[in-house]
Amino acid sequence: MANPLLVRSGTRVQGQRIVLGITRIIILALTVLGSALSVSFAADKVPPGNRNVEQPAIPGASVRRTKAGKTSFDLKYEKVRDLLRNDSTLMGKIKKTSAAYGIAPIHMIGAIVGEHTYNVDAYDRLQSYYVKAASYAGGSFRFAYDGEKVDEFVTRPQFSVCMGKADSYALWSCREQVWESDFRGKTVDGKSFPNNRFSAVFFQPFFAGQTFGLGQLNPLTALKLTDLVHQKSGYPALDENDAAAVYKAIMDPDQSLAYIAAAIRKSIDEYRSIAGMDISDNPGITATLYNLGNSPARAAALAARNRGRSTPEWPEENYYGWLVNEKLADLKSLL
Repeated sequence: MANPLLVRSGTRVQGQRIVLGITRIIILALTVLGSALSVSFAADKVPPGNRNVEQPAIPGASVRRTKAGKTSFDLKYEKVRDLLRNDSTLMGKIKKTSAAYGIAPIHMIGAIVGEHTYNVDAYDRLQSYYVKAASYAGGSFRFAYDGEKVDEFVTRPQFSVCMGKADSYALWSCREQVWESDFRGKTVDGKSFPNNRFSAVFFQPFFAGQTFGLGQLNPLTALKLTDLVHQKSGYPALDENDAAAVYKAIMDPDQSLAYIAAAIRKSIDEYRSIAGMDISDNPGITATLYNLGNSPARAAALAARNRGRSTPEWPEENYYGWLVNEKLADLKSLL
């Protein structure tokens, strides 16, 4: 969990100014077309680089994990950078996948480098990820808590507000919000629920906090993004009743890349639509959001802080995104 004091990752919503002399017909057209046009014109370009002169503090868990591995952040950074540099197949897939999702490949590189610098150690070669994925593909595990499967849990009446959501992202985001408001740390119908994230309680049958693959994704993130990935990359849609397929998707390098790109695409779109800011040219910000998650709430929070301000408060990078921006020239050389 990131320290919320380290990152301010929202933006202000800037009202769209209508040029003087615009005709009533155009005004009416903009009104009818709605928010999509407002989003197109209202985004402020987030400046490149880091807002913090020095790197924000690195969480203690990451420090302890790195020390336990008898290595350092510098060595881990160099290892994953060299893995990318020496694996032309992987780099080719990153470029192809990023193009499919309409993002610059440096955003995917930043996410992968950040995860393998601070959260895990990179394997020596891409093939190791395929072998690891295969070991989970046949697992007989399920997503559940205290004997209650997640597909049964979300039929509780509290989740009725999520019925009819347009896609998997809206559906699972809604369910996550219901968990936070109605179940987390509470006793409901005689059953006590942990004061922990939805993803940790129901979607990590091995141990809480476990993430997998090139992008260190968790299963709930994959379930949220499955419709977008199915649309853009053609991979089969995931289902909460098939935990093995979900784990295969986030462990298999090819599918994992699609989910990394989809997560970044969503954060860019959400900051534009919710906060009126264009973060597409700042890989440190997209890396920060990839690391922290919950970009809609973060965008909304800073949008609220910026409301009424004459100059915007820009989103800031955390320790993870700071590294990406600090090493940007080095990482761009991989391309």
